[in-house]
Amino acid sequence: MKKILMTGGGTAGHVTPNLALIPELRERGFEVHYIGRKTGIEKDLIEATGISYHSISAGKLRRYFDLKNLTDLFRIGVGFLSALILLKRIRPQIVFSKGGFVSCPVVWAAWMQRIPVIIHESDLTPGLANRLSIPFATRICHSFPETAKHLPEQKAVHTGIPVRGELLAGDPIQARELCGFSENKPVVLIIGGSQGSELINQSIRSTLSQLLERYQICHICGKGGMDETLADKAGYQQFEYVDKELPHLFALADLIVSRAGATTLFEILELKKANLLIPLSKKASRGDQIENAQSFAAQGFSHVLSEAELTPENLLSAIDKTFESKADMTQQMDSAPSINGKQKVLEVLTEVEQGLISRD
Repeated sequence: MKKILMTGGGTAGHVTPNLALIPELRERGFEVHYIGRKTGIEKDLIEATGISYHSISAGKLRRYFDLKNLTDLFRIGVGFLSALILLKRIRPQIVFSKGGFVSCPVVWAAWMQRIPVIIHESDLTPGLANRLSIPFATRICHSFPETAKHLPEQKAVHTGIPVRGELLAGDPIQARELCGFSENKPVVLIIGGSQGSELINQSIRSTLSQLLERYQICHICGKGGMDETLADKAGYQQFEYVDKELPHLFALADLIVSRAGATTLFEILELKKANLLIPLSKKASRGDQIENAQSFAAQGFSHVLSEAELTPENLLSAIDKTFESKADMTQQMDSAPSINGKQKVLEVLTEVEQGLISRD
């Protein structure tokens, strides 16, 4: 049987594109294996699919001086040895890496064993984990057209991001019943990323009374982010995390307020939903979400509110302006060149698997 080994983890954005590919890979006769961290979001998400999950030690290389870098170098070394052993045992024909620091030892081990590697870069500029892996890749799929200038020309392929098919099959009626919402006010869906966002949560709740005069609010607030004092607030429904309900909530939403992780952006684009982006600042990230958001704003797909400008008053104003621009924003997304991220990535996988693209 043909075998493919997938890897990636740390955030949902490093896992959900893999989830989009798994059903199609199975249909094409692949036995799918996955390498991730021993405890991480990828473990729960992947094990739910029923495929073989293998865990390795993973360290994180920080862009600043930290004594943890020394201990994490040891963890990376252990992870590399574990990856070597797993690859020898599984013997996949191809490795597909979605990024995150758990992926680096897997990519290096695959290169050592002359197994072709395909990397997927979601963000506009490559993150550190993928930059450490790029020299060992056969092909590098990327989501934004602008990313090509940051990659080796002979390896880069513009594919977009694989989006899960089930996200396009949501039922707004189910979502309305789940939230207890009426039909006489538009719905704003708040997404703070897979980790949630305390800053966005606080800002939403600080202006909730004014928001509820005009909208109904469905708020995905992250683990530990629930406010029990608002449990019975009419027109407001909060969730720590959603899984199977997400397609329905997407279908119900008239407007989405979100972080600017690349996977979420391309899901929003596929769904043609008006959106307001609040990217993570450079204080909490390398600035990748800011770059992602600027690209979508420049194409007319999104409005952007920076964290530095995030006050309850500015948030309310930005939501109103985005809602007023809903028709124009949807038209821009409708007229954008269509790219089927899942199909494009599968084409690259097929070419590498069949030897049409040789290992460098």
